[in-house]
Amino acid sequence: MARLPRFVLPGHPQHVIVRGNNREPIFNADEDYRFYLDKLQDASRKHQCDIHAYVLMTNHVHLLVTPRTEDGISKMNQMLGRYYVQYFNYTYRRSGTLWEGRYKASLIDSETYALTCYRYIELNPVRANMARHPAEYPWSSYRGNALGASDQLLTPHPLFLALGDSDDARQAAYRALFEAHLDEKTLDEVRASINKAWVLGSKHFKDIIAAQLNRRASPLPKGGDRKSGKHGKQ
Repeated sequence: MARLPRFVLPGHPQHVIVRGNNREPIFNADEDYRFYLDKLQDASRKHQCDIHAYVLMTNHVHLLVTPRTEDGISKMNQMLGRYYVQYFNYTYRRSGTLWEGRYKASLIDSETYALTCYRYIELNPVRANMARHPAEYPWSSYRGNALGASDQLLTPHPLFLALGDSDDARQAAYRALFEAHLDEKTLDEVRASINKAWVLGSKHFKDIIAAQLNRRASPLPKGGDRKSGKHGKQ
């Protein structure tokens, strides 16, 4: 069965995950993280993708990215993947694939979920017990977004800019979002959308995307014959 094309609309953010093959590490040393971020910056600029948030975990990467072209994310990942695999294989004297198939991506309803995805991504090290607070983890966008640390990779999303009328105000408002962890329902929604490549957003947003792209933007309800009137009465 052919795979459906990803949901892509230029100007709409996507949550993207790239995983190592068999969940094996893709970063072994600080130099690996630095090389990846350097090439991500090159690839995102060349292919017109705005990176809003990121985290580099031991065996996978999360990005919140807005493409300005329909194939921007795909080309960005292809370019980045080629550079990084060559570097990694040469450095560690290995051969073969490094990635677990295609990257996964979920189209995001900005108004409802953009800032949620910022938090989901930057809280990954905390959920994985790799840090007590996202500021302690060096390989994410948190310090750039929340503390004003220089990070040439980042382009603020309009909803991030709307948090305040100055850099200090925005950063303070952003830090306040992290005073509480994401609830389990929200975590489940984000995970389900990215793992199944569905749209993450309100029903209204999903209906708009489904109409624009002429395909379902979310899974059908579970159980029974959905076309049956009898099923609806049970």
